[in-house]
Amino acid sequence: MQFLLYILLYPILFLISILPFRLLYIFSDCVYILVYRIIGYRKKTVRENLALALPHLSEKDRLLVEKKSYKHLCDMFLEMIKTMTISVKEIEKRFVLKNVDYYLEIEKQGKSIALMCGHYASYEWSISINSRITFEGFAIYKRINNKYFDDLVKKIRSRFKAYLITTKETVPTIESNNEKGVKGLYGFASDQSPQVKQKTYWSKFMGIEVPVYTGAEMLAKKFDMNIMFMKIKKVKRGFYEMEFELLTDDAKSVPDFEITETFLRKVEQQILEAPEFYLWTHKRWKHRNKKPI
Repeated sequence: MQFLLYILLYPILFLISILPFRLLYIFSDCVYILVYRIIGYRKKTVRENLALALPHLSEKDRLLVEKKSYKHLCDMFLEMIKTMTISVKEIEKRFVLKNVDYYLEIEKQGKSIALMCGHYASYEWSISINSRITFEGFAIYKRINNKYFDDLVKKIRSRFKAYLITTKETVPTIESNNEKGVKGLYGFASDQSPQVKQKTYWSKFMGIEVPVYTGAEMLAKKFDMNIMFMKIKKVKRGFYEMEFELLTDDAKSVPDFEITETFLRKVEQQILEAPEFYLWTHKRWKHRNKKPI
């Protein structure tokens, strides 16, 4: 059944991926009508999240953010499909690194790098940075249930020298790379909701106390990695800019959770500046008020 679904959908995905951008975004507008106005995909979750995170906005303003966020979501989904066939030259034109020279100077310190980011703007196209750096690029991801689509996603990422590893594969991969002397750039999308356990770290995100991922910080301390933040800005439809920001080049000397707190504040700043480009469909605040005693 998985293979049947794959061979049925793959030709459609491929045809979408070869559309010129002008037609791609016309198609995205149609998908928006289907997803937002007809199906109402996760609309209840989005409205709840916006009310929790942006209480200072009026209901009218939150509705405007909601509509814009769905339009961006549809664009981003189709841009992700476009990655199947987009050229390196084209994606580098549309996803601009503003300070790659600064990043390369950090590489010269000779330590692997933990790159933290939020689900904001075009985190999918951030894979293009791997063709412009010298370290090996790894992204931590959640495996897709359909193994054929999972293999497809890995193949697409590998076009840009990006290698996907699961959470369970992260530590063994870093350990293996260290033993071989391989320097890596490890991408962590650390703004989503982890499972609640007794030792889970809690902090306020957008003013609401929630469980927080601390893996990037703790692994950076354990393996002596530099930690950087990936700040992405949507310039206009189909065009993004990214800047690297150094969080610390001495993770072991920073008090526990301070780096995670700095990361959360940076994501909050992005959200407050342009909330329509955040991924509001995830149940980020589902564990609020559930902190173990």
